Amino acid sequence: MTDLGDVLARLPHEIVVTDPELIASYIRDESRFTEHAPPGAVVAPRSTAEVAATLSLTHEVGVPVVTRGAGSGLSGGANGLAGCLLLTTKRLNRILEVDPVERILVTQPGVVTADVRATAAGAGLMYPPDPGSVAMSTIGGNVATNAGGMCCVKYGVTGDYVLGLEVVLADGRILRTGRRTMKGVAGYDLTHLFVGSEGTLGVITEATLRLVPAPRDPHTVLATFGDLTAAGRAIDGISTSRVTPSVFELLDETTIRAVEDRSPLGFDLTVGAVLLLQSDSLNAAADAAELSEICSRSGALEVAVSEDRDEARALLEARRLALPALERLGDWLLDDVCVPRSRIVELLRGIERTAAEERLTIGVFGHAGDGNMHPTIIFDAADHASSAAAHRAFDAITATALRLGGTVTGEHGIGRLKTKWLERELGPVGLDAHQTVKEAFDPRWLLNPGVVLARRGPRRSP
Repeated sequence: MTDLGDVLARLPHEIVVTDPELIASYIRDESRFTEHAPPGAVVAPRSTAEVAATLSLTHEVGVPVVTRGAGSGLSGGANGLAGCLLLTTKRLNRILEVDPVERILVTQPGVVTADVRATAAGAGLMYPPDPGSVAMSTIGGNVATNAGGMCCVKYGVTGDYVLGLEVVLADGRILRTGRRTMKGVAGYDLTHLFVGSEGTLGVITEATLRLVPAPRDPHTVLATFGDLTAAGRAIDGISTSRVTPSVFELLDETTIRAVEDRSPLGFDLTVGAVLLLQSDSLNAAADAAELSEICSRSGALEVAVSEDRDEARALLEARRLALPALERLGDWLLDDVCVPRSRIVELLRGIERTAAEERLTIGVFGHAGDGNMHPTIIFDAADHASSAAAHRAFDAITATALRLGGTVTGEHGIGRLKTKWLERELGPVGLDAHQTVKEAFDPRWLLNPGVVLARRGPRRSP
């Protein structure tokens, strides 16, 4: 019996997935150009105890484990590997508690993010993180990648709302981190060490999340610009104003055309950029007026203001259509970089040059409020030259972000897609510190091997 067969034989047969078609569906996430293969086997634990039993066995015999939520990731962090045991959290799908007094929600990792938001809203509260995949991504995956979304500019990212975790470590031990209180500084902050660790340090089986009071209906501003320079002036003006928008999004000309072609909303196809802004503050009307004035002063061609809830929802859904709309143009490779807000226009100009040099279509959309952009490279996967150009463009854009003082990922994570870029961003000392942390929690490098970090060779004495 193989090591993997030994593990499966010692687990409850109800949690072992044996259907070959189902196993094949776990080969990869939504990323492109990332290593993937059919996993050796799939298990779907129903409890923390079953996760612990699984990891205890895999640690004992040396079988690698890949943890997967909904598979909506874009960096290859949940891809199957030959011979690995893929652990899906789909059965850990219950919201365990909502406490409106303490403003917390306790959930298992397999709960869809939209359901967490809806449950919070039902209690008169709000769970702010709002990734583009909100309707399908799960909380466990969001925590594992420290996911962001359109509300980040005002409310922050997933990690800002994680108060505590239950985590099964590589050897099967169960760790509880954090607390339920709003304050607490006892010991190291292990909670946020696991946030963004992409399944490489442990398997998250429960999360205690902070909720906030539900905001009022927003006022929405839609501004169109003839070119990116004018849009950049507006971004600078808004960033230095007294207003903190709850949504602050940018779509370039290519993305606008793609969205309008997929779902006509009346966008002017002659414009060079669109800014979508919202304020949900107590002074939303005054905020919208100030945002509108800044856009007009910056050279906007047209500015529209609305306080209609349905219209606001429709515009946000149009923004969510950006990637699906660009996907219709051909094969695609999505990048995720973040630069200082004052350098967004420089980034976009660099992307335009890269598109011209490689003769590719690249649509750009993203979170102007925090500098997190998503250049989407359109290419032909059946054409070797086109695929090679897409690779070069991806690297050029990522390098541009670093040159501008940015980071190689704002919210999608490193996964298998950007390990070499993480090494470049961290530098040798930072990389060594990361590897040391990895070895402390997973000394055999069995959890999500190849994700985030490459395993280092034997350490030399100084």
